[in-house]
Amino acid sequence: MCRSELLPERPRDECGVFAVYGHEEAAKMAYFGLYALQHRGQESSGIVASDGVQMFEHKSMGLVPEAFSEETLNDLKGHIALGHVRYSTTGSSLIANAQPFKVQYSGKSFAVAHNGNIVNALQIRSELENSGSIFQTTMDSEVVLHLIAKSFKLGLEQAMVQTMTQIRGAYSMVVMTEDGIIAAKDPNGFRPLCIGRLNSGYVVASETCALDLVEAEYLREIEPGEIVVINGQGLKSIPSGIESRKSQCIFELIYFARPDSEVFGQNVYLFRKRQGELLAKEFPIEADLVMPFPDSGNYAAIGYAQASDIPFEMGVIRNHYVGRTFIQPSQSMRDFGVKVKLNPVKELLRDQRVIIIEDSIIRGTTAKTRVHTLREIGARKIHMLVSCPPHQFPCHYGIDFSSKGELIAAQKSVEEIRRFTGLDSLGYLHINNLVKATDIPREELCLACFDGNYPVPIDQAFSKKCFE
Repeated sequence: MCRSELLPERPRDECGVFAVYGHEEAAKMAYFGLYALQHRGQESSGIVASDGVQMFEHKSMGLVPEAFSEETLNDLKGHIALGHVRYSTTGSSLIANAQPFKVQYSGKSFAVAHNGNIVNALQIRSELENSGSIFQTTMDSEVVLHLIAKSFKLGLEQAMVQTMTQIRGAYSMVVMTEDGIIAAKDPNGFRPLCIGRLNSGYVVASETCALDLVEAEYLREIEPGEIVVINGQGLKSIPSGIESRKSQCIFELIYFARPDSEVFGQNVYLFRKRQGELLAKEFPIEADLVMPFPDSGNYAAIGYAQASDIPFEMGVIRNHYVGRTFIQPSQSMRDFGVKVKLNPVKELLRDQRVIIIEDSIIRGTTAKTRVHTLREIGARKIHMLVSCPPHQFPCHYGIDFSSKGELIAAQKSVEEIRRFTGLDSLGYLHINNLVKATDIPREELCLACFDGNYPVPIDQAFSKKCFE
């Protein structure tokens, strides 16, 4: 169920959720919402729609425009729709595991779309299977529907409350029925999930950039531990009653969220600029230019350049037309997978003192290759500054960081990483400055990938399987 065997150099995106209630073209609105959330998952896409009586679904592997056509969207009839883009943090990359996941129970249809990781899912699944439940997928999301079914006699709203008392971890999810949707966020509030108004209806989305695309009015973020019911009676909020401290994922702001989104009350673009400004104060360096490796370090690099009065340049150019797969060249073309995406502007960088701003270093191999390329074209000095602390601990809550043994900062000191990557200097933003870049109290953030303080304990079988 884990994906640690597929070792990403960059952190892998998680999932995006988008739901619509009360729009005559709900499926098309969901399509556009998912388009805006494509950065959160590129493996599979799906939409389930309802006309109030019957559900219709379409799911496919691949990107949103590959998964849907005008014809498939026209077949998704109704004023309610639930969409999902997926990267599999739990559950294999298979069409059977694509979401939304739809089932029928006691004469009603349900669908669920989920972002995060339920860390005690293996334990719950084992208990459910021992009591006769039959699972169709390997997703932790399916556990939610089984738990709702067990408590369904209490009514759907109370069944959701009961389910939330049993699951632990990170989940921003939407459950859809033929006549409404229920959105819920875990009591720690790890992942973003917001509500918008669309004409006389509502939308629920992982990020506000999706609301902007469909021209929905942003209302608010769903609170940690809150359940929001949207149906013919309007919108209703139900507290789950589960007490817990906020543990909002700082890496949503550092890396995952689109810079034009508002996440946890923060403008992502301005947050990343502040990271760069604080890097400039922490690491003043004499240089000729500041540059990112696009697109990850763009906005922190702008902040650093403005604060240090050093020119900002796009020293490497990104090829935006690289597909998810391409024909591999012969062995003689070294590091093709890295070079096909980024190419340096040689005349700009030759004989220059360069500061590279990055948002993270996970395994270090890509950074090493890129630094080597800059050396080959004649850059005189190469400094790298990272807009967060070293990643020393894996994430259990929905981001596919490598296991601790594969995180370079868990094995090497900063000086050892500098030598490994071939840099003249290397600096990481101090954790206090990272928190300072937000307007969020430190105790309301999850910083576990930096300090190892996990706010929610995980199922030991899950930990052994995925994170050793």
